[in-house]
Amino acid sequence: MIKIMNYGEVPNEEIFARDNIASNVEGVVSAIIADVRARGDQALLDYTARFDKAALTSLEVSQAEIEDAFAAVEPEFLEILRQAAANIRLFHEKQVRSSFIINQNGVTMGQKVIPIQRVGLYVPGGTAAYLSTVLMDSIPAKIAGCPTIVMTTPPGADGRINPAILAAARIAGVDRIFKVGGAQAVAALAYGTESIPRVDKIVGPGNAYVAEAKKQVFGQAAIDMIAGPSEILVVADATANPRFVAADLLSQAEHDKMASAVLVTDSAEFAAAVSAELENQIPQLPRAEIARHSIDHNGKIIVADTLMKAIDIANEIAPEHLELCVDNPFDYLDKILHAGSIFMGKYCPEALGDYFAGPNHTLPTSGTARFSSPLSVDDFVKKSQFTYFTATALETVADKVAAFAEKEGLTAHARSATIRFE
Repeated sequence: MIKIMNYGEVPNEEIFARDNIASNVEGVVSAIIADVRARGDQALLDYTARFDKAALTSLEVSQAEIEDAFAAVEPEFLEILRQAAANIRLFHEKQVRSSFIINQNGVTMGQKVIPIQRVGLYVPGGTAAYLSTVLMDSIPAKIAGCPTIVMTTPPGADGRINPAILAAARIAGVDRIFKVGGAQAVAALAYGTESIPRVDKIVGPGNAYVAEAKKQVFGQAAIDMIAGPSEILVVADATANPRFVAADLLSQAEHDKMASAVLVTDSAEFAAAVSAELENQIPQLPRAEIARHSIDHNGKIIVADTLMKAIDIANEIAPEHLELCVDNPFDYLDKILHAGSIFMGKYCPEALGDYFAGPNHTLPTSGTARFSSPLSVDDFVKKSQFTYFTATALETVADKVAAFAEKEGLTAHARSATIRFE
């Protein structure tokens, strides 16, 4: 049963406390990365046989496999995928940045916005099919103008990829798809193998081993973020529907046993009602065992004195997903300082953001919303700046540049500015 406590009974930094991750992850991942670097495709084939029980002779998904998968998905669901993709494009197209040039007095300065050339997208396998990740992580890259998007995802024991994942990849415009998962997929994307091209940036969620692999290859390739287990914080008052709130908490609790679902409310009666609803709804879930573990070990209901105190708690925690299940939620929007994605009102469940609404669902976790942002088009571009001075323009400021350099004790810097006019 979920824990109910008054504000102050647990430090805010422990509200999202989770089960400990196995301590040997770092060493295991380091060994896998080294093996992939040494043996390339053969290491990937061996790991796929070992971890996914799939005996493959080729890693890349063929065009025929993609076509067959597309034909196997119900037309009605394909239309849902297309609608979701359209919503995601609509939102992310507003994020596009332009290059700029400034001209004044013989000086030209500017900034070029350049798409990252090769992006690697990791899509988890395991107990759920994350086709939504395909759309959320590849569509912004396409909008940014990235020429090549390479996707890796683990196959089933039959050596096949979930048809819906392949259909989503085709709709999103993914260029190449490979049947490999885990830390070994991240290593292949970062360093390249005989089949898988090395990429410039790796994005996408995964388990503790995937997260650790992204951490270890950072510098060889860029990464989006080190994502922790999923988390939701719901701020609700007594006017909210406890059935709705319980369902929203469970939408995250069913992700995995390490997920965290937290309610902060100003009503003890509402807290008790939500707790009762959780007990009613958990047994009805196909993933009841996962949800039960998450709720019992990581779930919490915090009773605060006021709704504003509840919002203060949310800001201190900086949750991945924040639901404002209150009347007039826009009255409180300006008060929210730290959250990955904010869901406004009583009819905006977090699942809308996971799949369909349009804003990105790849979000900062573990309190990192204090200083980082959701995945966006900005994550798939880099910027170069340029400067041009005419001779007259440089002569006007050469002494100032030299004075600055001399103050730093760098006389060669100074000389490079003045030598042109001696």
